[in-house]
Amino acid sequence: MHDPRAARAALLRDTNFRWMMVGGAISMLGDQFTLIALPWLVLQLTGDALTLGLTIALMGVPRAIFILVGGALVDRYSPKRVLMLTKYANAFLLGLLAALVLTHQVTMPLVYALALGIGLASAFSIPSGSSMLPNVVAPHQLQMANGMMMSMRVLTALAGPLLAGLLIAFSSHDPAPAGGAGMTDARGLGIAFALDAVSFAVTVWTLHQVQMHPGAVRAAPQRVLAAVGDGLAMVWRDVEMRSAFIYWGVMSFVVGGAMQVAMPLLASSRLGGVAALGLVMGAHAAGNLAGMGLSSLKGDFRIGTFGTTLLLLDAVAGVVLMCMGSVGAAWQAAALMLLLGLLSGFTQVAVFTWIQRRVAREMLGRTMSIFMFILMGLAPLAASLTGLSMQYLDLTQLFVGAGLFLLAGTLAAFALTPMRVMNDSKSATISALTPDA
Repeated sequence: MHDPRAARAALLRDTNFRWMMVGGAISMLGDQFTLIALPWLVLQLTGDALTLGLTIALMGVPRAIFILVGGALVDRYSPKRVLMLTKYANAFLLGLLAALVLTHQVTMPLVYALALGIGLASAFSIPSGSSMLPNVVAPHQLQMANGMMMSMRVLTALAGPLLAGLLIAFSSHDPAPAGGAGMTDARGLGIAFALDAVSFAVTVWTLHQVQMHPGAVRAAPQRVLAAVGDGLAMVWRDVEMRSAFIYWGVMSFVVGGAMQVAMPLLASSRLGGVAALGLVMGAHAAGNLAGMGLSSLKGDFRIGTFGTTLLLLDAVAGVVLMCMGSVGAAWQAAALMLLLGLLSGFTQVAVFTWIQRRVAREMLGRTMSIFMFILMGLAPLAASLTGLSMQYLDLTQLFVGAGLFLLAGTLAAFALTPMRVMNDSKSATISALTPDA
């Protein structure tokens, strides 16, 4: 179907896809509240960058350990089945956190324990969520479906931080009881966590309505570790995918870890507080949305190959990060984050679709878990090291260092790896994504 409007209309007539869109929008909006509330809770309780880094690390440790296992279970059983179990778990954990905050009973040991639980659930929700779409829509609809789902994610990322920041900022500024560790935003933080818990509960129901392809391919029964090994071997044999995954993992470790800790600290120390954090993160989401819209209009735009285009965009992002170190006002940080979002949004749809088309469906859960592992699995160590480094560096040095590393990494990848020749057309296993037989 060559008419984009007709293809979009056909996709939206698909009941299963509509239920995925509705549930995804609700869940992603709720997640944005926790994204803002959790680091702010830690800063309210401790005011310490190292503790913030440790909390983010504790969320990532079980995710890093179990995400490959999660991918193997998704291939063995069902993305929908695994995803629903994680929804139940997250609804309970965030509901408990909301109750503890609202009653001023929350302490850092409890935050650590709940962060571990949330991280464990994400180890299974990430590969299951990223593997759902090829089992729900037709192969020729995959690019458009990815674009629509990612655009929805960005819309919620645009609205969520702004709403969360305003909610926390204006809900309460009254003195807390002695057991509340001096928190003045307990009411707003508790409501934010409660809203996310409700969003998970609602999406359990919407996910019930989604029907998978009746002949959805499942991996042959085998031991979990053997299944994980097969997935790793498949990625390793694909030279271009292997090179890209290693590059993305290294860049994510250094730059992603720095951003997780640096942005809340930047808002707290220079920009005026949690409302500014919401504004800056919302600007990043707006840039993502614009980048995805531009990608849908000019999706075939390339400077040389697909891989070369990705590296050039990352090089520009490195320069923008270096500029972030000198900002002193919320509007300046928001402008730079808008540009960073634009750069990343332009390539996100193409990258996800490239992987989903390249890999056989019975291997998709494991491949996506490996992809997510290299993006997020090392985040615990990265966040803790960033928190530790903040004992010796200031924010300007952190941003400039991260930007320089990204810039140097793109040059090294172009000169030393096959990424520069990586192309969209090399989707050797696309035939595996034909309708189920």
